[in-house]
Amino acid sequence: MSARQARIGVIGAGWWSTYTHIPGLIENPHAHLAAICDRSEEACERATTAFPGPAAYVDLETMLAETELDGVVIAVPHAAHYDVATRCLDAGLNVMLEKPMVLTASHAADLVRRADAQGVELIIGYPWHFTRTAIRAREVLDSGELGAIQHVVCTFSSMVVEFYRGNDAAYQPVFEWTVAGPGDVYARPELSGGGQGHLQITHSSGLMFFVTGLRARRVGALMNSFDLPVDLVDVMTVEFEGGALGVVSSTGNVPVGDAGQLDIRAYCEHGYVLLDAISGSLEIHRRDGSIERDQLPADDSYPRFATAANLVDVCLGRESNGSPAEFGHRSVELLDAAYRSAENAGRMIEVSDLYA
Repeated sequence: MSARQARIGVIGAGWWSTYTHIPGLIENPHAHLAAICDRSEEACERATTAFPGPAAYVDLETMLAETELDGVVIAVPHAAHYDVATRCLDAGLNVMLEKPMVLTASHAADLVRRADAQGVELIIGYPWHFTRTAIRAREVLDSGELGAIQHVVCTFSSMVVEFYRGNDAAYQPVFEWTVAGPGDVYARPELSGGGQGHLQITHSSGLMFFVTGLRARRVGALMNSFDLPVDLVDVMTVEFEGGALGVVSSTGNVPVGDAGQLDIRAYCEHGYVLLDAISGSLEIHRRDGSIERDQLPADDSYPRFATAANLVDVCLGRESNGSPAEFGHRSVELLDAAYRSAENAGRMIEVSDLYA
């Protein structure tokens, strides 16, 4: 192993790990994939057969005790994120935690505190945060040149409805995975939490908070499952700290193979920003009538290997955290409040009450 390779463990040997994180780490010249851990012996064997070399563990504590690591990728079912992440952070490891960060605001705040206490980085698995267009939109809004943000619209439509039916085979022609699919995890609330909120709005809201720097103050939401075991269509009204107002909405019912839409529109005192994450386009409209435009190449619009690569670079001191936990925390606050609101006929929920 080269002296400049970060020693990485992957926890969770399911679909996204075997489709994205493990292949990306193997191809990364600065990474050494030291271990794979999954409670399922079958999943471990399947992963190490497809990717021979790393040690395999079915017990997390054994892996942490026996393997010298610089960081870990955590890609387990949503409901297990908090327990696994606490153990890895408390072990002093840098962590790349898949989205959603966790399912409750109090757990998100606790993970942030643990990372700070250990002096390690907690990266949240949001690939769009690493795109040139998202970073540019954030720079412009943060600079203040457009004035204060007054209104935000965040819309996400995606092709995930068959996941909520437990029918992952519908997506094999799209993703062409060769090791494992997600099975019925996203159709099981005890594993995934909710549906469209925890699988998809975590993406769009995480990007919204990353770009705008806003934080929700109170949230009202309506959700409809349309007879699925989890929510399919979610609509949220949001008041942000500082007074900006916004609408966050999403549906998972677009046709299989359709790229969908993820638009973030931030309207400010002196102009506005239009970010289309799916197509990779950005427009910045200024008060003087000028428009700054950028368009990403198709291959760069969703850099799915970027989050684990950022973990490697953070471990080696080559880069800073490109998807900080604070934005995952803000997304969890939004979603925690939204699910509570939907359970109470859309009543507005104060984010501060989530910590009571």
